[in-house]
Amino acid sequence: MGPQATCPCWGYLSRLQVRTWAEPVVFSTQVASSLYDAGLLLVLHESFGARVSNHSASPSPREALEDQGQRAISNFYIIYNIVTGLTPLLPAYILGWLSDRYHRKISICVALLGLLLCRLMLLFKVLWDWPVEVMYVAVALNGLCGGLSAYWAGVISLGSLGSSEGRRSVRLIFIDLMLGLGGFCGSMGSGHLFQQVSEKAWQGLVLTVCSVSCASFALFYSLLVLKVPESVAKPRKALPGPKGPGGGLQTQRAPPPVARQTQSVVGDPFLGNVNLPQTMCLVFDAIIYDLAVVGTVERDAPVCAKGASQLETRCRWGYGMAAGYIIFITSFLGVLVFSRCFRDTTMIMIGMVSFGSGAFLLCFVKETYMFYIARAVMLFALIPITTIRSAMSKLIKDSSYGKVFVILQLFLTLTWVVTSTMYNEIYQLTMEKFVGTCFALSSFLSFLAIVPIGIVYFQTIPLMSFGGIVSF
Repeated sequence: MGPQATCPCWGYLSRLQVRTWAEPVVFSTQVASSLYDAGLLLVLHESFGARVSNHSASPSPREALEDQGQRAISNFYIIYNIVTGLTPLLPAYILGWLSDRYHRKISICVALLGLLLCRLMLLFKVLWDWPVEVMYVAVALNGLCGGLSAYWAGVISLGSLGSSEGRRSVRLIFIDLMLGLGGFCGSMGSGHLFQQVSEKAWQGLVLTVCSVSCASFALFYSLLVLKVPESVAKPRKALPGPKGPGGGLQTQRAPPPVARQTQSVVGDPFLGNVNLPQTMCLVFDAIIYDLAVVGTVERDAPVCAKGASQLETRCRWGYGMAAGYIIFITSFLGVLVFSRCFRDTTMIMIGMVSFGSGAFLLCFVKETYMFYIARAVMLFALIPITTIRSAMSKLIKDSSYGKVFVILQLFLTLTWVVTSTMYNEIYQLTMEKFVGTCFALSSFLSFLAIVPIGIVYFQTIPLMSFGGIVSF
């Protein structure tokens, strides 16, 4: 007697191909990551706060000690971010190449192993009171296993394979929604989990154990349960007309040069089959927008906790991070609605305007409620990067997903490393004069990023006028 006879729901579940969904891996990995990020920040706050107090020869005002602690944390993250960005460069590309050639899960599983090792190192630091510098070794191990660049490129490849071009933006933003829900759950509880152990030396033990448990679940799920979906992408409709010399369909009246350029596909031994002009334009646009995002993400949690007591600081950091993850939900709803009436390029512009306006409001935050108002304005801030990935997947063949998405992610990682260092230096130089300098720069870059995507938008207009099917 087969499984369909014993379980009435089996046939329905098999049609849904539940085992091809990467969402359980994304959710549990992000819960682990958000607990880890909050735990690391709180551990640094405790460690550097104790160092500053012990090395202070004379009693200092509370604000002065807090500023010294913030500078120490910023200096730590400068080195930490450099190690995070540089170590995965070669391993991530190798894993992407292996995934394209042999098995799609290679990059995901190896990267999750590195993430698990990194979380274990934080647990050992809490247990045995290791110096915080040991986290440099932890993040280096993570990078040698591919890091988030290899992991996220593998997840995007699976999502692109299992979705049609028409619904790909919704599919990828749904994966981001699971990431946001996982981050929201982890961040909401991080400030309180940190307090569950009363002994000062073991503060954060419960938080780090939960992080390691979630990372372990994600690794074993990807190894034992997750399956690679079959490609359901349909070939894009060409312009109607007789076949030309190259075998492609042409219109009776030749399209203008711009339209022919947007349809050109370049065979590159390094990248594979890629529509190079528009792909490069999308990558450049993603880099500019990422320049803007880093400046806000790096600085909004301290702004949310500014002026709070030590206990309130732990909770407000968690709540500030949770407020950031709500953007995943609103961005998903935005794509779900906008994709019915707008193209990908239009949705990208909407997201950039939303983020730039919210970053501008963050320049003038003085109270906690003002922080949440600015966050509310940024409700569509996640749409651009996800939709850029969706548009890129429509310009390349699925056999090149691994390499192309890894390269994009490495560009974004390097951008994050360079700009986070730059923003940290700017913050330290301007925190006493105007604390919103980083937010003002982020707002300017966000609006500047509209220019490249606008170029792509106007390049596709000739194709539409000649009857071409353009989904981005």
